Amino acid sequence: MTTRPVIVMTGATNGLGRLAALELARGGAHLGLVVRSEQKAAALRQEIEQVAPGTPVDVFLADLSSIAEVQRAGEQIDARYPRIDVLVNNAGIHAFSQRVTPEGLAEMTAVNYLAPWVLTDVLRAKLIASAPARVVTVTSRASRQVTSLDLDLALGDISDYGRRESSRRYALSKLLAIMFTEELARQLAGTGVAVMCCCPGFNTTGLGRELPFASLLEKALTRLGVGDPRHGAGIIVRLATDPAFSAGTGGYFAARDAEPLRCPAAGSDPKVQRALWEATGDLLLDVRRTAAG
Repeated sequence: MTTRPVIVMTGATNGLGRLAALELARGGAHLGLVVRSEQKAAALRQEIEQVAPGTPVDVFLADLSSIAEVQRAGEQIDARYPRIDVLVNNAGIHAFSQRVTPEGLAEMTAVNYLAPWVLTDVLRAKLIASAPARVVTVTSRASRQVTSLDLDLALGDISDYGRRESSRRYALSKLLAIMFTEELARQLAGTGVAVMCCCPGFNTTGLGRELPFASLLEKALTRLGVGDPRHGAGIIVRLATDPAFSAGTGGYFAARDAEPLRCPAAGSDPKVQRALWEATGDLLLDVRRTAAG
């Protein structure tokens, strides 16, 4: 009897994540889904059962803007599985105005960068013990908007912004995720854990749902055949399961034909990536100390 690969995934109840989860289920995965809404998780379970009857699905509740909840979910996942074959850090948001979390973090930075960092860190030993294993993080070519980088601002800026500035803040959070991938790949070289990230391209998903015209635009683009989210979901599934990517590490790929991409120059220096890693660790330590009182 073939053992199902255990694939842990965030952001599976909406958009690209939902499509990827359904495809992974069709491929025979045992899914561990980190979700915020029990209701959406129940609906996804039903969909998975329809397309791939008998697929094991475990649900772990967490608000990914909360470092404490991400940490807790990671510990639950680690305790639940004797092995983890793939971790997919897919969840992401584009906040069109600043929202500061109770832990004092910019919500978009917390969800798009810090949550993947924390979840991967908690599961790191399990992934190494499970090798060959993979870590796949969804990023974006929007990161090219960032032309200079101040690490203190990148991690700690909680100043207000509007829609226009939101695109740059989103781009920055995605650049940090690419830098995280490349630094983690160096740290895990030789362990059998392949670390990769991807840009899923432009997709008509709910990422911009906070805009008042978002639903109308999505319908119009869908009718025109623009931004088919199946392409974006496809690269996620491919990096998670295709044997061609089992040995490579540190790669950054586009949705179209898995074209190799380069980290934008502002964040490509390995020394800067290492400095970001260390600054992130210090920030998270401060967050935990503050929470502990």
